[in-house]
Amino acid sequence: MKLTTFSDYALRVLMYAGAAGDRLVTIEETARVYKISQAHLMKVVNLLINAGYLRGVRGRSGGFTLARRPEEINLGAVIRETESDFALVECFTPANECLISSRCRLPKLLNKALATFICTFDEHTLADIMLSEQDFAQSVRPTVAAHAPILPTRFE
Repeated sequence: MKLTTFSDYALRVLMYAGAAGDRLVTIEETARVYKISQAHLMKVVNLLINAGYLRGVRGRSGGFTLARRPEEINLGAVIRETESDFALVECFTPANECLISSRCRLPKLLNKALATFICTFDEHTLADIMLSEQDFAQSVRPTVAAHAPILPTRFE
């Protein structure tokens, strides 16, 4: 399972806004910090404002800040808001043409895996992943993957 770039950016925006405290943050500033597109961030920020996670202030001195305390922003809810497609396989879609769908046991297993994935996010809030403003100032782009996936090994 993989989150979309949109969800990744949404989590990053929330982390950065949380680190800024009550200070208004701009899309331009956030894009510069993360070295990502302002156009993409504008869409992300608009969704997060409409969903009530951010508060936007228009105008020359405008920007955005968290609309809720970090402890009140559930990561599972954010993922549900920002992910547009949880169809892991063809048979989860209306266009399903798989010949074994009516007898297949795989969808039950995949739904369990998806539920576990999302429930892991449900167990955490923005407060659990917060960084300080200094963490963003001192960040250096890694040359290799800083956090590679760790899959459990199961021996029976």
